[in-house]
Parts: sequence; C-alpha cells; structure tokens
Amino acid sequence: MEKRATFSNLWLAAAFIAPQMVLIFIFFYWPSGEALYWALTLEPPFGGSNEWVGLLNFQTVFADPKYWGSVRVSLAFAFFATTLSLAIAAMLALFVDRRLPGHQVYKFTFFLPYALAAPAVGLAFRFIFSPDAGFVSAINRIFPGLWNPALDGYDALALIVMAQAWTMVGYNFIFFLAALQSIPRTVTEAGAMDGAGVTRRMWDIQLPLIAPTLFFLIVINITDSFVNSFGIVDITTGGGPARATDLMVYKIYSDGFQGKDYSLAAAQSIVLMGLIILLTFIQFRYVERRVHYS
Repeated sequence: MEKRATFSNLWLAAAFIAPQMVLIFIFFYWPSGEALYWALTLEPPFGGSNEWVGLLNFQTVFADPKYWGSVRVSLAFAFFATTLSLAIAAMLALFVDRRLPGHQVYKFTFFLPYALAAPAVGLAFRFIFSPDAGFVSAINRIFPGLWNPALDGYDALALIVMAQAWTMVGYNFIFFLAALQSIPRTVTEAGAMDGAGVTRRMWDIQLPLIAPTLFFLIVINITDSFVNSFGIVDITTGGGPARATDLMVYKIYSDGFQGKDYSLAAAQSIVLMGLIILLTFIQFRYVERRVHYS
C-alpha cells in the first residue's frame, strides 16, 4: 500500500511552501496586478497621479488595426515556428534513438542552441542570413532580390520563424528522445518483424505512444513563441519591414518603452496573457482528447 507523507504541524508545512509562494507573488501576481491597474488608468509617462479610465485602454487597443495585424502575425509565427521546431526535433530524436554512430555527441550538440540567449540567436541569424554577405549573397547574385528580410515582409517573418524554431529544437529533442527511449524495444522490433519500415513504424507505433510528450511540447512551444520571442525580433528585424514582424510582445515594448504609453502597453500585456490562457484552454479542451496516456 502506498504511504503518503503528512504533516502533524500545519505551520511546518506552511514554512516549506512559504518561499515558493513568496516568489510566485513577487514575480507573477504583483506584476500582473500592477499591469491590470495600469491598464485601467492613464499612467503619466514622466510620473504623476494616475487617472481612472476603466476599459478605455482596452477599447483603444481593440479599435487599432495595427494591433490586430500584430495578432495575426503572432498567430502565424507561433504556428510555423512550433511546427518547424517539433518536426526537426522529432527527426533528430529518431536518428539518435536508432543509435547512429556518434549519438552521444549529437545529444550535446542538439541541445546546445537552447542554452543560448535569444538576442545572441537573433544576432547570429541576422548575419548568417544577411542578403549582402555570405552564402545568401551568393544566391542573390544568381537570383537578384530572392532574399531580403529588410525589404520583404515574408522573408523577415521566415527569418524569425527559423531563429525561434532553432532555439527550441534542443529542448524538444531532449523530450522526444526520452519518450522514444521509454518505448519497449520489443514493440518496435515486432513491427519490424511484421515488415513495417522505419517510416511506417514511426507513424503507426512510435508517434501514438509519444503523443502525451508531443502534446506537452505543443503547449510549451506555442507559449514560448508568444512570450520569449522579443529578443529575436528586436535584434533581427525590429518589427519591420512595414510591421511584418511586429509581434504582440514586440508591440508592447514599442508602445510602452518607445511610445511612452504605459497604460496602452499594460492593456496589451493583459490581452496577451488572456490569449495565451485561451489557447492553452483550447489545447487541453480539444487537442488532449486525441492523446492517450496508457
């Protein structure tokens, strides 16, 4: 029979959880409360008393066509970055799971991008995919104007999608590999004995068995695409060209810190938080139905 740990003294249990609760309050609830307060008031850019305006800031946000443009760009960015990152990570995990030569080195190499800061990744991709230097410039000499993120919005969006996907590949790879290695070898060997090839075993055996891990990674990657993409956008494209990469998180920065409209930026941050909660709810409500944990 399983034994459960209990505390005879509630004060002792409270002492154990108090540090974590303090951290959650300081770094989550307090900033969220301040953002909600600023969103309901007019915050002077250079100090002074606040003026209560209720939902006026939210009405201004929702009436701005540029904001809805940033929402559409953010949704497209999250979808493509998540899909690309998961696909590459799953492929790499399958290769390493097959014990190819040097698979121990691959584990370290594939995880390394996740340890890099987003601005560093953005700077690297900005130089690697520069239309005026390196490999891409050679392609542009053969096909003039084929790639130019500074002028073409689709190129700029593709650039930040690749950068975001690259940062998350290592994280996804570790989870995919752990899930694949938890599958009994007898299961995949039985499929091979029945004549199923590598691709068939992946789709019919391995993918359904790692569905819980895949669902978890989808939630994490989509959330990360919305909240941790600022550094990449700021270094690579700056939200341009023509707002083609003006993600919601970057618009919060540009309106709040560049435009000095803190109340409008606070309202946008509340909307972003609500959108992430809504997307997470939809995933757990509808996507998780297709996931089997046994």
